[in-house]
Amino acid sequence: MTPGEALISVWQQTLVDQAATLTIEGRSYRVTRTRSRGLRTVDFEYAGHRLTGIEQNPETGSKWATLARQGQRVMQFSASGRYFANVADGKLTRYGAWAALGLPE
Repeated sequence: MTPGEALISVWQQTLVDQAATLTIEGRSYRVTRTRSRGLRTVDFEYAGHRLTGIEQNPETGSKWATLARQGQRVMQFSASGRYFANVADGKLTRYGAWAALGLPE
């Protein structure tokens, strides 16, 4: 499974399938919700990196929030405190931090 496939799988299992637990490369991870907004979030490991996926807050001013308000399912991904990618309705978008974090292609 490539990193992109892994992120899309996390998005799919969390936001589309609404799973309470998701599985990546044979390991299970619990989906939780943030206290303040009730956004779904999951901490998981891929290729030795600790990653976090969080559902996009539709109440912010970003273009991704606009898409979320329009009904698209958007999940942001971060590692080491930096956002490096998102998946919006099944499409992966990588940010510059992807390479800076040393994530595999």
